[in-house]
Amino acid sequence: MNKTRKESKGSVGIESFQSRLRLRLPRQLYQGTQKYLTLGLADTPENRELAEQKAHQIELDILSGNFDETLAKYKPQRHLSIVIPGEPQQVLRIGELWDRYVEYKRPSLKPRTLDKLAVLEKHIKRCPYQALEEGIKIRLSLLQQTTNSQAKDVLMYLSAACKWGIKYGLVTFNPFEGMYNELPKHKWQDESKPNAFSEEEKLKIIQAFRNYKPSKGISYRHYAPFVEFLFLTGCRPSEAIGLQWKNITPDCSRITFESALVQVGNGERVRVNGSKNNKKRVFNCNQKLQELLLEIKSDNHEMQSLVFPSPDGLSIHYRNFSRRAWDKIVDQLVERQTTPYSCRDTFISEQIAKGVPTAVVAKWCDNSVEMIEKKYLDSQALEQLKPL
Repeated sequence: MNKTRKESKGSVGIESFQSRLRLRLPRQLYQGTQKYLTLGLADTPENRELAEQKAHQIELDILSGNFDETLAKYKPQRHLSIVIPGEPQQVLRIGELWDRYVEYKRPSLKPRTLDKLAVLEKHIKRCPYQALEEGIKIRLSLLQQTTNSQAKDVLMYLSAACKWGIKYGLVTFNPFEGMYNELPKHKWQDESKPNAFSEEEKLKIIQAFRNYKPSKGISYRHYAPFVEFLFLTGCRPSEAIGLQWKNITPDCSRITFESALVQVGNGERVRVNGSKNNKKRVFNCNQKLQELLLEIKSDNHEMQSLVFPSPDGLSIHYRNFSRRAWDKIVDQLVERQTTPYSCRDTFISEQIAKGVPTAVVAKWCDNSVEMIEKKYLDSQALEQLKPL
């Protein structure tokens, strides 16, 4: 039995037992009793990587309080079949390739991406054609069973899975190479245009939330600071929803955006470290933003508590907020369809209109200059400007 991993207390060890890999779980999980999870994998460099991924998954679950003591969640599936050294087992069916690809990528994927892949997987598993040689038939079947947009996404990820499979000797060709590019663009790619508010509209929206009169016990006035914060920072709604007091300096002069609370398919809110682009950024507050934060900050606040909790003290449910509070107040007020993301469009358009360099605004908002100009800068906000 060979130990191959430097471990700290609470970590999961990887061992070779009778030429097969197994994971040694921390004793404290079972009142001092030693337990193992046998993977059924031959001890090869490739399978060591899979074992490392599984160990990392368990360690993350332990830290987050989601550890499954029955171990059913971590038991080997088809993608953990035995691999003979020097003879990679080739995959001939898209369902099996998909399982292996997603499991390999899982540790590096964010919850929302995993949620999306779970939806795409249903289309793959439901497809009557599974052989890689049937690429054209698979494409046709996908277009028949789901939307053009979903089929495009499935083909894109299948192509990525094949590229990964070729690298690791699981497949020998990629029948989906470039296939998704032949389909029409996604609707959001063609129709996604900035939708900023005018200065007058912005002030009306903030006042509408502040002065909202409760009806049937529902008061949307609670969300007024949250809405104003979106206008003053241009941050993503998920970043504001997940913001904690530990991310703000005591005098409320500086904010560090380093995580977000996102919703997955079942409505569960999951904290994701880093921004959408896996970055952490510091945002200096102007006087108005600093005053807003000082106003809502309580004397006995806890560092881990949310800056903008929901009325019941939990995290804001973005979908409910958008469909109820936002749609009820904002869309009726401005007489067009908008979303809370329009606050981001507004902030970006305002700052650039005031002369702030696009590169600076891009850093403030965690985006590239190209994306700022393409997706967020509303040209209507610039029409009233005159050359110097």
